[in-house]
Amino acid sequence: MTPLESVPVLDAALAVGERPVRGRLELGVGVRGGKSVAVRQFHEGALRVLRPHYLDQSGQVCYVMVNPGGAYLGADLFVVEVEVDAGAELLLTTQSATKIYRTPGSFAEQRMQVRLGEGSRLELMPDQLIAYREASYRQNSRMSLHPTSSLVMAEVITPGWSPDGASFRFEEVRLRNEIWIESRDGPKLLALDNLLILPPVNDVTGMGFMEGFSHLGSLVVVDPRVDQGLADELDLISRDFDAHTGVSLTATIAGTAGLVLRSLSNSTEELNTLLGVCTGVLRERWYGQGPLNLRKY
Repeated sequence: MTPLESVPVLDAALAVGERPVRGRLELGVGVRGGKSVAVRQFHEGALRVLRPHYLDQSGQVCYVMVNPGGAYLGADLFVVEVEVDAGAELLLTTQSATKIYRTPGSFAEQRMQVRLGEGSRLELMPDQLIAYREASYRQNSRMSLHPTSSLVMAEVITPGWSPDGASFRFEEVRLRNEIWIESRDGPKLLALDNLLILPPVNDVTGMGFMEGFSHLGSLVVVDPRVDQGLADELDLISRDFDAHTGVSLTATIAGTAGLVLRSLSNSTEELNTLLGVCTGVLRERWYGQGPLNLRKY
């Protein structure tokens, strides 16, 4: 099949002379016979998806993304492009944690492009990202949404094991999310979220702005139903967890708004549970679905 049309920012990033793409995955989801199915699919290199499955009777399709190589290494570049057509619903997760091993002389990188059509829905729920000793990782995502579409995106970042037992031995983790809303006047930027985790060179016990915590969890929600009441409810839920959490709202564009929850903890399980409870509230309230149970293990 022909690869999905690229957004210019990705075209420039993949210009001749740059690092080769080690894995590419392209997935388009539409509606057929009352349920969501893949209508476009392409993969090459070290990225692919498993066979689709359905967690309930809602018609939402679930795909699991896998990296047969098992980890990201120095100079690795992975490109993921996802398009959800009007009215379609996709849950995209990973088979296991994304592991970033040592990247001497370079960095590992993932670039993701997402487009959501009218009334579509995407839940992006990868397992945790683990950055090991001397790892450097960059993740750049560009999301283009119709004002009536819905995006829920969760992420947990944790430091990997180090031979000396110390935390924060990775070099850096950079995450950049651009979220654009289509409007009559063209795309408008709803949110630009830049996150840099840069362990202090001489500090093996803490990370400054992370206030001594080792793990970071994020939840991004963009939907016309996002409002201050939802932000307050998720903030109240977070108080029952062993985590330091903040919730904030974006501006409203074309009738849709965004919400960002960010949480610090010392436990992957604690953050995964917190984000799971929060997404469970959205699934039940908006779609009448139960909490996620991906049954990976």
